[in-house]
Amino acid sequence: MHEVRLSDGLITISPLRPDDAEAHFAGEDEPLVRWLSGSPSTLKRVRAYLLHCEEQWTTAGPLRAFGIRVGAQETLAGTIDLRFELPGLAPGQVNVAYGLYPSWRGRGLATRAVDLACRYGAGEGGREAVIRVEPDNAASAAVARRAGFTHDRRTRTEDGTQLDWYIRDMRVTPGDTAGVDTGRASRSA
Repeated sequence: MHEVRLSDGLITISPLRPDDAEAHFAGEDEPLVRWLSGSPSTLKRVRAYLLHCEEQWTTAGPLRAFGIRVGAQETLAGTIDLRFELPGLAPGQVNVAYGLYPSWRGRGLATRAVDLACRYGAGEGGREAVIRVEPDNAASAAVARRAGFTHDRRTRTEDGTQLDWYIRDMRVTPGDTAGVDTGRASRSA
């Protein structure tokens, strides 16, 4: 697996690993289930998912799942993933999905993680980031807007769920400020 680490000086994103299972499971709450996973997890299911994520990294599959890590100890605060292939995406579009654990919300960490993930996605050939949000998920829509995404359209899934699509050029990082290390991907085999 390639070691991928991107940091802006406050947060770091790096691939989810099997040893993240307990922290990820402990961080799940009702909003994460409702907006992201769709059903409550078990530790066994989390471990299986993290092994799948590791396999996707190893094989350069379409899923790149990152842990959002904070502080010198790189405490797991949430997740963000990129999907380079997903029904409904045009060539060059990359789906971005994220979630923070309850104690880490409201600090701007998701917006920072989106910027770093977009930087990674652009380096992997992605041109346009897509965040798909249910209209009632105001917090996630606010992250998209703060990260420079604009509302593009509303669609309906096969099961009738409405999704607002927010899009942004992956090659542009809005809000970069002078004097802030916005991070660079470092990779080693």
